[in-house]
Amino acid sequence: MFKSKNPWEMDEVRIVVGAMVILAFATALLVVIPYFLLDDIKAPEGLKPYTREQLDGRQVYIANGCVYCHSQQPRDSAQGPDSKRGWGRASVAGDYKYDTPHLLGTMRTGPDLFNIGARQPSKDWHLGHLYQPRAYTPGSIMPAYPFLFEVRNGSAKDGEEVANLPPGYVKEGQVVIAKPEAIALVQYLQSLNHTYPALNSDVKETRDSN
Repeated sequence: MFKSKNPWEMDEVRIVVGAMVILAFATALLVVIPYFLLDDIKAPEGLKPYTREQLDGRQVYIANGCVYCHSQQPRDSAQGPDSKRGWGRASVAGDYKYDTPHLLGTMRTGPDLFNIGARQPSKDWHLGHLYQPRAYTPGSIMPAYPFLFEVRNGSAKDGEEVANLPPGYVKEGQVVIAKPEAIALVQYLQSLNHTYPALNSDVKETRDSN
């Protein structure tokens, strides 16, 4: 007589079925449930949609790998000293309503940029910093992006944006002109200003009444 098969013995069918069950469970837990939980999240009242130019700059931000060194997700004060560093309040889901894909980041080789538009609103600073970071932050390990600029002899033409660098970073008689990609990237960085309240007033009133 044949011995009955051990109910715990693995074969190809059970391995495949088990893998599918685990995959389905993980998908439900990590994708489906969060989708329904966040599907009706509304943008905070102070958050504005990106302009066309800011969206173009966002693509430049992605293309040049800025997300690999900069996060956009300050932590709660109970989890880290981000607020003491001047990075702003802890982010909430609504802050990313208009972000596709989200650029939360996982590394902080450089500072968090969630509120860089509030901390540093100057267009001149951003343009110069992109061209040569060490002109503004001595010892910075951020790479320079000279390919986003054109350096030429003479003066700028009407309508051109000039990177006004500190003395010694441009040769005499030369001018550094920002290309459209650099201008768009700066507009995107300037838009990163999440200093508004995290919750809408109607949500606050509901919570207060409870």
